[in-house]
Amino acid sequence: MSYPSTRILALLELLQTYPGLTGAELADRLGVDPRTLRRYTERLIELGIPVTATRGRHGGYRLMPGYKLPPLMFTDAEAVAVTLGLLAARHIGLSTVESAADLALAKLRRVLPDAVRDQAGALEASLGFTLRATGSVSAAPSTPVLLTLSEAVAARRRVALTYTSWRGEDSRRELDPYGIVFHSGRWYVTGHDHRSGERRTFRLDRIATARLGEAEFDAPGDFDPVAQIIGSLAAVPYRWECEVVLETTLDEARAALPRAIGEFSSTGAGVLLRVRAEDLGGMARMLAGLGWAFTVRRPAELRAAVRELADRLSGYAGTD
Repeated sequence: MSYPSTRILALLELLQTYPGLTGAELADRLGVDPRTLRRYTERLIELGIPVTATRGRHGGYRLMPGYKLPPLMFTDAEAVAVTLGLLAARHIGLSTVESAADLALAKLRRVLPDAVRDQAGALEASLGFTLRATGSVSAAPSTPVLLTLSEAVAARRRVALTYTSWRGEDSRRELDPYGIVFHSGRWYVTGHDHRSGERRTFRLDRIATARLGEAEFDAPGDFDPVAQIIGSLAAVPYRWECEVVLETTLDEARAALPRAIGEFSSTGAGVLLRVRAEDLGGMARMLAGLGWAFTVRRPAELRAAVRELADRLSGYAGTD
């Protein structure tokens, strides 16, 4: 049974989440008639919650601007969803150096009902991840840097950065940031670097300070920050450049392999995969595990690594 008090709280939740809904829309979502809805809004006003209503084409109910809402209330399912998100963020490094995920989890545990808190604790204790944990605080950005860059991307405003290169060299740069990407346990920002006059990618954990400027910019309409950052990282020198033709379709290859592994393109024989690698033994094991026939175009050393792996597996199969 849904009691009036429950529906009043549901009305408050709707006003917080969807300001501007009409009376008919609110009544429909709550399953009441318009007259009952007016009683509910009057009850909220009696409780000191300022609900306003405007007439006209764009009218509707909303809370008075600037009103400080009471603490958030979660259902059991919502509390579990937030807990899962925080646990995953902490595990893969999707956080900042301030350990915000840990602090948020601690606060959430304190306010959860006993039964839900016990269930969330059991979930945390039993949950496993197939994604590798970063475990590296040094790779996490500072919260002010992340928030400043996010604001700059959204507002299309230039930022002034203090940056330390991988060589330990400090520099000051002005950047028009096009996007922020979290990739393989690290945060990156990409955009137009005014010092070099080119598009560049920077690791956020190497940015000491970020200050929002007044200058505005126009980002390229077809710019893909993820593709740019993956391309930038792929350009980092590796020992081996490999080309392998996989006897499969482009869709199947992209579904089975991470986007960041290399470049995919269709050929008459299947899919051409271009990869840069340090360890050809690991490359051979990866190819063998795909389950598709393949042809190594280059280097010859990768063909040798595949043959060596095949001989070793053949030896294992012949062992009693």
